[in-house]
Amino acid sequence: MVREQGGEQAPAPVAADGPARRSRELVMPVSLLRGPSTSESFTTVLVALGANVLIAVAKSAAAVVTGSASLVAEAAHSWADAGNEIFLLVADRRSRRPPDRAHPFGHGREVYVWSLFAALGLFVAGAVVSVTHGIQELIHPEAANHFLVGYVVLAVSFVLEGISFLRSVRQAKPEAESLQRDLIEHVMATSDPTLRAVFAEDSAALIGLVIAAAGLAAHQLTGSPVPDAAGSILVGVLLAVVAVVLINRNRRFLIGEEADPRVRSAAIRALLDTPEVARVTYLRLEFVGPRMLFLVGDVDLTGDDIESHVAVRLRAVEAKICALPVVAGAVVSLSAPDEPSLDA
Repeated sequence: MVREQGGEQAPAPVAADGPARRSRELVMPVSLLRGPSTSESFTTVLVALGANVLIAVAKSAAAVVTGSASLVAEAAHSWADAGNEIFLLVADRRSRRPPDRAHPFGHGREVYVWSLFAALGLFVAGAVVSVTHGIQELIHPEAANHFLVGYVVLAVSFVLEGISFLRSVRQAKPEAESLQRDLIEHVMATSDPTLRAVFAEDSAALIGLVIAAAGLAAHQLTGSPVPDAAGSILVGVLLAVVAVVLINRNRRFLIGEEADPRVRSAAIRALLDTPEVARVTYLRLEFVGPRMLFLVGDVDLTGDDIESHVAVRLRAVEAKICALPVVAGAVVSLSAPDEPSLDA
């Protein structure tokens, strides 16, 4: 089988004997066979967690000193992000548990459950708090002070958030390039929700810091707390949009997200490259965890064996597929004679 470029993985061709079979094997660059290790996403989350805890403490202190509504919103944002990284670490740990009798395909989908909790936390602890505080500040305005403290904290936060953001970009960019996707497209499409969450949250954090700085500056220049309060509301709206996007992506993987068409094509070619398979008439590849696929297919076997031999051959094809680390399970059935073949 072939691993999908840049992290998503497709079935790789099963080696076959004989020059005829070898000539039909996929010729892929090394980058296609290289997916990110599980530790990469784990490290990305750890970097984000460390940065957000430091930033949250600094913003909270600055919010108390300055009385800025935008800084309060940013502090809530960073504490929400830090809490979300805890959810993502739990997701990574629990999703890597091995298969058992009750979960024959493993626990990979649990990563989407905990990532969904993280997105809900971002919405409640980040978006709702920020919007609510901004509205309260509009109703009962209070003047801010010690603006320099706020600017320094926002600048340091921007640097720390930038480090975390660059870490997620370094993980996502090679994957995106190898799949010929742009960066945003790949982050939205990847089956790794931890990468998507960190990238989205850090992007929102950098934009939010710019909004907060603008609100704080407008407050200082005009003497009115209204721009500062408006900045708090805008940060909350930004977090709400990001949270809804993340919730929807995790929902789609939980209910069953089919693999990229390029992965599907590679899987069909891989099946056709096995000596036992003459045709493929049906194929469904569904993600059951980050870079883990469940395969269901209908094939026409070579030759004309009796039923008992056919069953053994089908089980052999399934065993070859399931032996691959990117496949959690496979069910292969016989095609009907009148079913059309699938094009790779």
